[in-house]
Amino acid sequence: MMTQEAKRLRRKEGISAGLMLSPSLILLLITSIYPFFWLFRYVLYDYNGFVAYFTGLDNIKRAFTDVVFWQSVLHTFEYAICKLIIVIPLSLLLAVIIHKNIPGSKGFKMIFFLPTVISASIYALIFTFIFAVFKGPLNTVLQSMHLISAPIDWLGDAKWVMTSVIIVAVWGGVGNYMIYFLSGLSSVSSEVYESCMIDGANARQTFFKITLPMLSPILKVILLLAITTAFKDYQSIMVLTGGGPNNRSQVMFLYIYQLIFGSTSSFNIQIGYATVLSIIAAVIIGAVTVIYNKFAKKLDDVM
Repeated sequence: MMTQEAKRLRRKEGISAGLMLSPSLILLLITSIYPFFWLFRYVLYDYNGFVAYFTGLDNIKRAFTDVVFWQSVLHTFEYAICKLIIVIPLSLLLAVIIHKNIPGSKGFKMIFFLPTVISASIYALIFTFIFAVFKGPLNTVLQSMHLISAPIDWLGDAKWVMTSVIIVAVWGGVGNYMIYFLSGLSSVSSEVYESCMIDGANARQTFFKITLPMLSPILKVILLLAITTAFKDYQSIMVLTGGGPNNRSQVMFLYIYQLIFGSTSSFNIQIGYATVLSIIAAVIIGAVTVIYNKFAKKLDDVM
């Protein structure tokens, strides 16, 4: 039986814990929970930030017939899959190379990590200059090497625009995931590699039989972060192309952003409709996450 003194001490500890947690709980309530329920308020309204008009189910009906939005969903999957296929192996390769402590590896680490500490808008502006049609560095180099006969409109040609934004996305994300992989590699004991060398294992066998399986826990976390980040990307695309040309680089959250904040070209502020689209986008990302979690459970058996 718990004594009265013990009960009093436990109650006092509970009050103290509640008081210490209260600032975080209040912040969570104000910045996350309240906006979440506020979001649903305008599903049935045409709201421009000042005046709300009740429209019933019109926003929901419009969402399922909005060709541009569903095209943006397909573009988001295309963008995310291509980015992941490139950025994850590349960041792992760079991490393995740098982990070997080759001369100048610290400098390479800083160079590759630099995009992570730069705003996406800033490096997107840099690439806007690099991808310039006339006298742009990329076209100039390719023409001087006789790889192309005429300048390519990297950001204005529907054939090349998705490739261009994916290149920018890979450049912006590879350093971040490289650091994660480096932290995982540093946790692998050097004695394990010494044992492999004694047993006569070559570099390929060591990587696939030792390094990769021991990286499995952090690899699953990195993949989850990379997937969710890729599906939510839009900042660099907004600066590079604004979703063009002809919506070829339009992705889900860029379209929603343009509906919420408006655009001088073709978008008016439509917060009510954007609310419906944001809920659909959240459901899509949630479904992708659930599928990945099921895949991740089987990853341990494969690794």
